Amino acid sequence: MKLIMAVIQDKDSNRLANEFIDANIRATKLSSTGGFLKAGNSTFIIGVEDNRVQETLELIKKTCQSRKQYLSSTMSLDMSLDGQVPYPVEVEVGGATVFVLPVEGFHQY
Repeated sequence: MKLIMAVIQDKDSNRLANEFIDANIRATKLSSTGGFLKAGNSTFIIGVEDNRVQETLELIKKTCQSRKQYLSSTMSLDMSLDGQVPYPVEVEVGGATVFVLPVEGFHQY
């Protein structure tokens, strides 16, 4: 048995939850916050048998694609001025960060 922890962007969480339901994969979804963009994420905790790990990873990969997004950033026009000018910066968001861990024991009460 393996424990899969997947951190994904909130925009993908409902679609992924529905994919898990359709595939009869049980998952617990937790709200989390990312460090880089301080944006909302969802962390899925999934316990699966070894023979279903690849299937679960494929569902995550298929559902949680990365994409480009523009964010506002600021830069100074002149070192002597305090004025900041906003300008767009393209960043890659989405996708998934996934950890697969061995499970020593599983108990359900």
